[in-house]
Amino acid sequence: VQLQASGGGLVQAGDSLRLSCAASGGTFSNYHMGWFRQVPGKEREFVAFVIRSGYNTRYADFVKGRFTISRDNAKNTVILQMNSLKPEDTAAYYCAANSRGPSIRVLDYEYWGQGTQVTVSS
Repeated sequence: VQLQASGGGLVQAGDSLRLSCAASGGTFSNYHMGWFRQVPGKEREFVAFVIRSGYNTRYADFVKGRFTISRDNAKNTVILQMNSLKPEDTAAYYCAANSRGPSIRVLDYEYWGQGTQVTVSS
């Protein structure tokens, strides 16, 4: 599966961004999809996941109530809607696919996109 993330950019605190991840080369609905983020010098961290069907999701505590993950299996796309952005949300955001089971662990994801940079100014 190939994943292509897009939608990052430079915004001000309080603004919104919508990240997209397009999948190709596999059966998208076979994969649980996650978003992770990473800043230089730190480990990649879990942001959100959505299960294969799209009916269940999970979020990191620091994004609850601000970010929403969703997927469209007909379009092979997963979306991360980010609202009320904070400077501490600045990071490279990665989408990832996991065929085994819903997980918040980086090591459980088999396929990764290239990352899209989100920068939030104060």
